[in-house]
Amino acid sequence: MAASATPSPTPGSIKRVVAASLVGTTIEWYDFFLYGSAAALVFNTLFFPTADPLVGTLIAFVTYAIGFLARPLGGVVFGHFGDKLGRKKLLVVSLLLMGGSTFAMGLLPTYESIGVGAPVLLTVLRLVQGFALGGEWGGAVLIVAEHGGERHRGFWASWPQAGAPGGNLLATGVLALLAAVQSDAAFLAWGWRIPFLLSGLLVLVGLWIRLSVAESPVFLAARAKAEAEAAQGVRERPPVVEVLRRSRREVLTAIGTRFGENISYYVITSFLLVYVTVHLGLPKSTALNAVLIGSAVHFVTIPAWGALSDRIGRRAVTLIGSGGMAVWAFVFFALLDTRSFAVITLAVTTGLLLHGAMYGPQAAFISEMFDTKVRYSGASMGSQLASVVAGALAPIIAVELLKDYDSSLPVSVYLCFAALVTTLTVYLARETRGRDLAAASPVSGSSASVEAAPVGDRA
Repeated sequence: MAASATPSPTPGSIKRVVAASLVGTTIEWYDFFLYGSAAALVFNTLFFPTADPLVGTLIAFVTYAIGFLARPLGGVVFGHFGDKLGRKKLLVVSLLLMGGSTFAMGLLPTYESIGVGAPVLLTVLRLVQGFALGGEWGGAVLIVAEHGGERHRGFWASWPQAGAPGGNLLATGVLALLAAVQSDAAFLAWGWRIPFLLSGLLVLVGLWIRLSVAESPVFLAARAKAEAEAAQGVRERPPVVEVLRRSRREVLTAIGTRFGENISYYVITSFLLVYVTVHLGLPKSTALNAVLIGSAVHFVTIPAWGALSDRIGRRAVTLIGSGGMAVWAFVFFALLDTRSFAVITLAVTTGLLLHGAMYGPQAAFISEMFDTKVRYSGASMGSQLASVVAGALAPIIAVELLKDYDSSLPVSVYLCFAALVTTLTVYLARETRGRDLAAASPVSGSSASVEAAPVGDRA
């Protein structure tokens, strides 16, 4: 077996890169999830007032979904330049775009002040958020995966994934704190703006940290090789064209891998707020605190799932999560219907624990599917297209099912179906654990060679 060409990281260097990615992704997910929580709690009243609370919430979630529509475009644009210019530069741009748009949301006038202009401005800013996040995920996980070696890549690359519950934890925590110290009237009048304005300060912190890390050595080596080939007259296709030409299977695999994971996350965190407050008639603090506790457990366990994938494979760990979620989809709402805070918290925490089994290995799994010269584009396209067909529609479909049937059973069936799609996709996928990211795929259009786990392995 040939020696690995991927540089072995020093403990200090990989920790700096992981810290920069984790802090940055936490801030960006804080911004993104803040909108989702606000859509469920206040935007339906302030920007989309209607007589029926569920209808107002549904409209608010439509603008929530619009942010997802911009994510594939962000993935393509950021992926192209990330594969050409480097991971680090694009991560700085995405952070500035996301933080700036979120800060501006905190300054928006409401529907009562300027009428239809308020939801229009909110929607435009949501599009900017989605565009920025579409470019964030690929760069954040790749710069960690490409700095780390094969042996512990699942563990290190899972830390940027922990930025999602970290951001949700931060967003939900701020909202829960405000809900605890403010009256509903004060929160609706001005309190909801505080978390959005706080984003400006968080972005400055994230920017300072991200500027301190080095560019990916794997990317630098690939760029040097490309420049040498260009000097010899070799023309290189744009990364997105190369992905569509050679890596269609990998893009589809990435979409299927994320499908159940994406839907389950937004049902458990965003739709939960609607179900508990509107359908069950419980205080919003019940839902917020349950998500807060569940997100804390989620944050801690995602790296543990990533580390386990280094031992038993990406596919095996993902299948634990997707298979478990298919069953938990029916248990989840039965526990919510008890109206007990402790039981609701158990339902959310267990659901997020199973989600983490899908989400933790995902960064390494998807990164290992693509060659370096198209990795940012390929990973971003697969993950962000999934966000449109899965995460964008999940709260809307769940709310519509609840409104039409006045029952959680159709939502459970929807969630179970999504989990089974991911289960089938991952079962049929190639194992990628052990791939040398600096090596090219041996077969055009196929996944890379695998050292630690044979291509034909099945969990």
